[in-house]
Amino acid sequence: MAILGAVAAAPAQGPKPVITAGPYSAAPESLQAYRTPEWFRDAKLGLWAHWGPQSAAEYGDWYARNMYVEGSRQYKYHLKKYGHPSAFGFKDVIQTWKAELFDPSYLVGLYKKAGAKYFVSMGVHCDNFDLWNSTYHRWNAVKMGPGKDVVGLFRNAAREHGLRFGVTEHVWGSYNWFATNKGADKQGTYAGVPYDGNNRANWDLYHPPHEIMPEPWAEQGNEPVQWKQEWLTRIKDLVDQHQPDLLYTDGGIPFSEWGRSLVAHYYNQSLKWHHGAMDVVYTSKRRSDCKVGTCVLDVERGVVDEISPDAWQTDTCVGDWHYDVEAVYKRPKMVIDLLVDIVSRNGNLLLNFPLRSDGTLDDQEINIVSELTAWMAVNSEAIHGTRPWKIFGEGPVVQKTPDGVGMLGTAAHFNEKGRSDLSADDIRFTTKGKTLYAFSMGWNPRETLIAALAPSRKLYEGEIHNVTLLGYGGQLKWVRGDDGVRIQMPEQKLSSYAAAFKIE
Repeated sequence: MAILGAVAAAPAQGPKPVITAGPYSAAPESLQAYRTPEWFRDAKLGLWAHWGPQSAAEYGDWYARNMYVEGSRQYKYHLKKYGHPSAFGFKDVIQTWKAELFDPSYLVGLYKKAGAKYFVSMGVHCDNFDLWNSTYHRWNAVKMGPGKDVVGLFRNAAREHGLRFGVTEHVWGSYNWFATNKGADKQGTYAGVPYDGNNRANWDLYHPPHEIMPEPWAEQGNEPVQWKQEWLTRIKDLVDQHQPDLLYTDGGIPFSEWGRSLVAHYYNQSLKWHHGAMDVVYTSKRRSDCKVGTCVLDVERGVVDEISPDAWQTDTCVGDWHYDVEAVYKRPKMVIDLLVDIVSRNGNLLLNFPLRSDGTLDDQEINIVSELTAWMAVNSEAIHGTRPWKIFGEGPVVQKTPDGVGMLGTAAHFNEKGRSDLSADDIRFTTKGKTLYAFSMGWNPRETLIAALAPSRKLYEGEIHNVTLLGYGGQLKWVRGDDGVRIQMPEQKLSSYAAAFKIE
């Protein structure tokens, strides 16, 4: 510990980041020149496979960590299914993950029909297991478990179907997140018996022993420079092998100069791949990272308050991040509500469908994909390629702040838990050229009022020549009065989800 502490305290004496040459460097002001490419602003919807060896147990997220937490739900499950983690540890769980029904082309094709414009594969989670043919880490999906380059196969499928391709990395936090494998039970039959993470032969997976820190998911300052160097080397390998259009880090840009060096390397590589064009997206969950250029803000399981001047992304899941047989899924309406609400605020939705151990979706997930597919077949023109209007929306769910700006939630990560279903009286707006789209977030059986179009509001000052309903072949009856535009609805209900009016 004294040696590790000394190295961490004096990084100048250790190795320094090495990246590909180009105009971008680890200097913060260099990265501020970055601007988001238009393809990302147009895409609006990405789908994600947060899938790896922790999916083998089919018992939820953070399995590799929590199976070593005595008394936890996953520890108890592990005892029943596999045995004690002193004898059957995560290294052994990896070998049970076979992905025997994995068909990436089918999955990506399914997601394309559902309206996804980019597909994202997990590259490596905090379990420290690389999902590509890793050059620098023997614990990878080609050498162990399924014997497949998961990232490479997903990349090929995305390219085959004409989708942009992304990867996610979560491993920067592994050093402290995974420290539970060094423990032992404090009571019961196995009290004092060390977990298998204490075996030196597997420390390249489990990390060398160090103090278990109180916060598993944050930089603790105890990470040795050797770990930062390994992290950078491996993620550079992921980037260089698979040339992703999007690179997601689960957190802020980590490790100061080391993390900024990764971003600079990625951007310099983009310029080489795309003949001088900046055509890639790096996301961070730390707002200060994205304040000026640098990267795109990602909000985990949450929605920003207002229209953001810069493109941003929500990442969320229909259930748990890794597959869980006990998960309760979002209903299709909540997924569609989220998508429209996020797009109205200048954002994208990155939605994870967790795959079962064998690489397939379950019946509930298939139903969600099917409902989203049917809805997007009608309404995608009001989603893809759009930009926000002057306000994102109106209605009962929009609370008014003193300055009159609509606000939903707290603009923080994880605020989706406090959301209610949006109703037919909640309106959300998008634009494309001179066309305004107004989504009624449910089905009004008689009449829909769009109050923002009242002349006195001065939000839409031109003449309205036509109002149509996407998916409806008939002619609508509508009138613009002092209280807004009133639209008489068709007698037949067309959808249980958001209905998009096209206003020209």
